[in-house]
Amino acid sequence: MKNLAYNKRPKSFQDFVGQSHLFGGNAPLMRLILSGKIPHSFFFGPPGSGKTSAAILIARAIDSPFYSLNATNFKSEDLRAILKNYQNALQKPLIFIDEVHRLNKTQQEMLLPIMENYQALILGASTENPYFALTQAIRSRSMVFEFYPLEKKDLEEILKPYALSTEIQDFLIQTSGGDARAMLNLLDCALSTDLPLNVELLETFRKTNLSGTSELDTHYNLISAMIKSIRGSDENAAIYYLARLIAGGENPEFIARRLVILASEDIGNANPNALNLANSTLQSVAKIGYPEARILLAQCVIYLSSSPKSNSAYCAIDKALQYVEQNPNEPIPQNIVQFNKNYLYPHDFGGFVEQKYLHKDLKFVKWLPKGFEKTLKEWLDKIKGRE
Repeated sequence: MKNLAYNKRPKSFQDFVGQSHLFGGNAPLMRLILSGKIPHSFFFGPPGSGKTSAAILIARAIDSPFYSLNATNFKSEDLRAILKNYQNALQKPLIFIDEVHRLNKTQQEMLLPIMENYQALILGASTENPYFALTQAIRSRSMVFEFYPLEKKDLEEILKPYALSTEIQDFLIQTSGGDARAMLNLLDCALSTDLPLNVELLETFRKTNLSGTSELDTHYNLISAMIKSIRGSDENAAIYYLARLIAGGENPEFIARRLVILASEDIGNANPNALNLANSTLQSVAKIGYPEARILLAQCVIYLSSSPKSNSAYCAIDKALQYVEQNPNEPIPQNIVQFNKNYLYPHDFGGFVEQKYLHKDLKFVKWLPKGFEKTLKEWLDKIKGRE
């Protein structure tokens, strides 16, 4: 039996609510859809923001058969079976892959010839930006589009047909966190009983103290607050926001992935062990899950909050990437190109020897005298005889 959220899926882009930056009349993606020249694309954004609905509507707009797969149980034989039916057909299918950031490298490589030869239109979706999970080969053949949490006016539009009281409508919207699916599922549960529809009934299905989400207190605001609290070395605030995320049912792997990023971006070489602990936390919570995963996450959050902070690696790579974008073809010194006989092997000189590694004297790394990063700088100075 189909639920309310399923039945309320829009039948056309005229009925689609939200994401006007993508599907408004003059939005670039909408113009591509109308032209029928859709690139392989990946959608990312919070749950219930319309990613799957958009993919279904695109299939209808270009008159393509729609097939939905999920990266968590993706099987190559399923994809091959779909494509086999369209080998000699003029009409090509649209393959929609949810949780696309979970595709491993082998699975992504399988998609390459399909994308390259347009055997099918590949669309993917994720609650996280899949850019860094996708290989460069996949990225070069596709576009990435961000979906935003639905705004209050969008959710009000979705609830219009139900003629709800202001009190009930406000409760549904405030506890949904911009997630239309969650909002409609809650309403569906309440309507499926033979009890009067009121806030008290709704609260029995979604305790307000566990939702963790008002219009301003969304999934993204909470994770942002936790990360900024860790960055600011406020361990109590960080633990508070972690508790809010856990109480709201946030996926422990999502939290752990953000901690891994922070460990490198904001702590880096000031405490290299932070990345080791964060990565171990990620691997462990994936196997253990709640409720015990809360303890692992708390340990990691406290450790990261207490660690010395350095963003030198983050700044260095961004500065280097900016330089490469503006100067894409700087020559490599001949002494370090492959098989060059003029290369000086440092181990033959006690571990270090002066030679040219860059065509220009470029400086990207700004060392900070913090934690272990200070020791690394001292090691480097000693190696190069700068003591």
